[in-house]
Amino acid sequence: MGKTAIILGATGAVGSQLLEKLLQDPEYSKIKLFARGENTHTAAKIDYHKIDVLELERYATVFTGDVVFCCIGTTKAKTPDTTQYRKIDFGIPVTAARLSKENGIPVFIVISALGANSKSSTFYTKTKGEMQDAVLELALPKTHILQPSLIVSKRADSRILEKIATGFMALLNPLLVGSARKYRSIIAEKIAIAMQWLATHDYATFVPSDKIQEIAHRAIT
Repeated sequence: MGKTAIILGATGAVGSQLLEKLLQDPEYSKIKLFARGENTHTAAKIDYHKIDVLELERYATVFTGDVVFCCIGTTKAKTPDTTQYRKIDFGIPVTAARLSKENGIPVFIVISALGANSKSSTFYTKTKGEMQDAVLELALPKTHILQPSLIVSKRADSRILEKIATGFMALLNPLLVGSARKYRSIIAEKIAIAMQWLATHDYATFVPSDKIQEIAHRAIT
């Protein structure tokens, strides 16, 4: 029997790409999705759980598998209330990591952000940094924390400011060389490819944006 993967945030830019790739990956026989919305998927591999992900701990008995891919997250624009933002970007990943520890799930892969630092004076980067610290304190057997720069998505619901930023970064990317390469924008699909690869390969705990790009290139060549 193949592995069971858990995806949190499977409707997002990265999570939706990752889901499509795992559905085609013979290594996985079951993909558990935890989300608020109705199940729109028909693939036999999918085991759908309609829940309030802010209350993930209530579903500990079904939170079992071989690897957790935590793609969930929000932005300042989508969630301006800082209390709610923290519940999503700190609370959900840390709860998922704790349940992974309690249920013996050996692999935990989570998306953070470039510049995340628990000592930051900026609420958003500080929150991401505190999430990273809390996840690492659990000392899971295998943890990877991805730190992408601006994520480029072809999603129809992309906001106008995101589209402007994406266009600006497309012009700026070629100028970001050497140590500045990690600031280049990154396509959501490449993050998904890297997450899929990291689940079955040894690599460093922290994976900055330029290394995500390198892994994605390695995985598809």
